[in-house]
Amino acid sequence: MTEKLANATSQNPNMSDRPWLFRTYSGHSSAAESNALYRKNLARGQTGLSVAFDLPTQTGYDSDHPLARGEVGKVGVPIGHLGDMQQLFDGIPLAEMNTSMTINAPAAWLLALYIAAAERQGADRKSLAGTTQNDVIKEYLSRGTYIFPPAPSLKLTADVISFTYTELPKWNPTNVCSYHLQEAGATPEQELAFALATAVAVLDEVKASGQVPAADFPRVVGRISFFVNAGIKFITEMCKMRAFTDLWDEITAERYGVEDEKMRRFRYGVQVNSLGLTEQQPENNVYRILLEMLAVTLSKDARARAVQLPAWNEALGLPRPWDQQWSLRLQQIVAYETDLLQYADIFDGSHVVEAKVEELKQAARAELAAIDAMGGAVAAVDTSYMKRRLVESNAKRLAAIEAGEQIVVGVNKFTEGEPSPLAAGGAGSDAFLAVDPAVEERQIAALQSWRDGRDGAAARAALDALERTAREGGNIMEASIACAHAGVTTGEWGTVLRSVFGEYRAPTGVGGASAQSVAALDQLRQRVDAVSAKLGRPIKMLVGKPGLDGHSNGAEQIAVRARDAGMEVVYEGIRLTPEEIVAAAQQEGVHVIGLSILSGSHVPLVSEIMERLRAAGLGDVPVVAGGIIPEDDAVTLRAAGVARVYTPKDFDLNAIMGEIAEIVDGAGQDAA
Repeated sequence: MTEKLANATSQNPNMSDRPWLFRTYSGHSSAAESNALYRKNLARGQTGLSVAFDLPTQTGYDSDHPLARGEVGKVGVPIGHLGDMQQLFDGIPLAEMNTSMTINAPAAWLLALYIAAAERQGADRKSLAGTTQNDVIKEYLSRGTYIFPPAPSLKLTADVISFTYTELPKWNPTNVCSYHLQEAGATPEQELAFALATAVAVLDEVKASGQVPAADFPRVVGRISFFVNAGIKFITEMCKMRAFTDLWDEITAERYGVEDEKMRRFRYGVQVNSLGLTEQQPENNVYRILLEMLAVTLSKDARARAVQLPAWNEALGLPRPWDQQWSLRLQQIVAYETDLLQYADIFDGSHVVEAKVEELKQAARAELAAIDAMGGAVAAVDTSYMKRRLVESNAKRLAAIEAGEQIVVGVNKFTEGEPSPLAAGGAGSDAFLAVDPAVEERQIAALQSWRDGRDGAAARAALDALERTAREGGNIMEASIACAHAGVTTGEWGTVLRSVFGEYRAPTGVGGASAQSVAALDQLRQRVDAVSAKLGRPIKMLVGKPGLDGHSNGAEQIAVRARDAGMEVVYEGIRLTPEEIVAAAQQEGVHVIGLSILSGSHVPLVSEIMERLRAAGLGDVPVVAGGIIPEDDAVTLRAAGVARVYTPKDFDLNAIMGEIAEIVDGAGQDAA
C-alpha cells in the first residue's frame, strides 16, 4: 500500500508547479465497503481521501437511534466508534495520508476517533495531515447538520483549532465552507462575504478563548483553510477566487496584524458545483464539471490546493466506483496531459479580470460591513439575515430558469435529444449505486456487539470526564480522544454534549423572504384562489423535512412559492420525525402535505408517514414527495398512496403548485 501511495503522488518532470491533491468525496454503506472503495481509488491515482459520513454520524446519533431510521449508510459511511474508524482505514497508513473529513457539529469527536485510530497504527499525532470541515455556521444556513446553539458550537470549533495547531501542526482544523452557501443560492458576492464573516467569527472566538498565546496566533491564522464552490460561469468564478485571495490577505493583515505573508495565504480546496447537475440529459454534466474545474485551476495565483469533482450522475443517485473514476481521470488529464502547470498566472495584467475582481471585492466588503454592523456572523444567523438572503437569491435563480432567462441546456432549452446510453432506462437503477437496505440492520447489530464487548466501566468513566470538561469550559479534545480509546460511541458522545450545551433549531429564512416577480404567477394565484374559495379558506400546505436530511433548499423554495401563490404554509424546518409531521398535519388542519427528502431514505420515511396518517384518520389528506428519487422508488411511493413524486427534472415551481392545487381540489373535502 505504501508503494502505491508513493506512485500515486509522483510528479511529472516537465511540470513547473505541483498538481493539486486529487480527491473524490466518497463513503457509503459500511466502513468495510468504504475502505475497499478508498483503497481502489488510491491505487488508481487518487492522492488524498475525502470522507463522506452518513447523516446519523454527522448529527451525533448512533445507528439505532429512532431518528437514524432509513438514514444509515445512505449518504456516507456510518462511524459509530473506534472499531469503525479503524476498519475504515484498514491497510491505509494514516501517517502518510492526507484525509479530508466533511464533519461539522461533531468534528471534535470524529477527529478524536481519527487520532485514536492513527495511534493504534503506531503513528505520531504530529505526522497526521488533513482537514476537518468544522464550520458550523454554514450548517445553520444551508446544510443542516448542526446540533448545538451557535455559542457552544463556536467554542467547540475553537477547541479543535487550539488543540491541533500544536498537537497536529500539519492539520487544517477548520475548512470554512462556502461550497454549501452557493448550493443554497448564494451569489458570488454573498459567498465571499458570508464565508469571510464566518472565518472572522471563528478567529475572534479563538482569540477570545485565551487558549492561544498572542505570539502563536499567526500560526493559527495560517492553518485556517477554506472549501469553496465553483459554478458554471467559470470566468466569474475564477475572479471570485482571486477576490478571495486578496480579501483574506487584507483581513488577516489589518484585523489580526499577521505580518508573515505565508500565514496570510488563502488556502482552499474545492468541489465544483453539484447544484447545476441535471437529471435531464445527464451526460451533459461531464462538460459542466470540466468547465467548473477550470475556474479553480487556470489561475495559478488562486489555484486550489485540493480538488474533488462530483460524478456525472449525482442528480440520479449515489455514484458508482466507475463514475468516481471518470471524475478522477478528468483531473489527471488536466494535470498531466495539458501544459497548465508549466506557466505563471496567465491572467496577470488582464484589465477585464482585474475589473471583475475589484467589482466582487467592493460588493463583498459592503456585505461584510453590514454583517459586522449587526454584530457579526452569529448575529446574522440568529436574526435570519444571512438565511433570508440565501432563500431570496435562490428564489431569483429558480425564477430565471423557469422564465428561460437563465438557460440550462437540456432543461429549459435544447430539450429534444437521443436517450442517454449512460443512464439505462432513463434514471434506471443501473445508472447509480443503490445501498443495500440490509446495511442498516447489520450496522445496528455490529454496534450492539461493540457495546457488549467493551469495558463498560471505562466507557462510563471517560464519558463522565468528558462531561466535567465540557461543563467547566475546558478544551474537550483530550477528553474526546480518551473516550475514543475507551470505546465510547458517537451517540453517547453526542448525548453528553447535548446535555451540557442543549440543542438548536435554526431560523428557516422563509417567513421573511421577499416575494419574487415570477412569470405567470397571477394565473396560478387565480387557480389557487378558486380552489380556496371552494374550501372556504386558503389552501393550507404542510412542508415537511422528515429524517436527518438537512438540505432544505428545495423545501424552502416550495414553501416560498406556495406562499406567493396564495397558499397558507406551515414549515417548521428540518429534522422532524414522522410522528411530529403527522401531529402537525392534524393540529394545523392542512389540505396537503409536501415531503422533501434528498438523503435516499424516502421509501421508509414516507411509508411510515403514510401509515401514521391513516392511523390518525388523515388518510384522505393528499401527500406529495420530492427529492432524488429513482423511478423504481417512485413506483413504490405511489403504490403507498403518494399523489405525486417530484425529482430534480421538475424545475417549474408554478407547474408544481398548479398540480398541488388540482390535487387538493380533487380531494373533494376540507381537512379536519
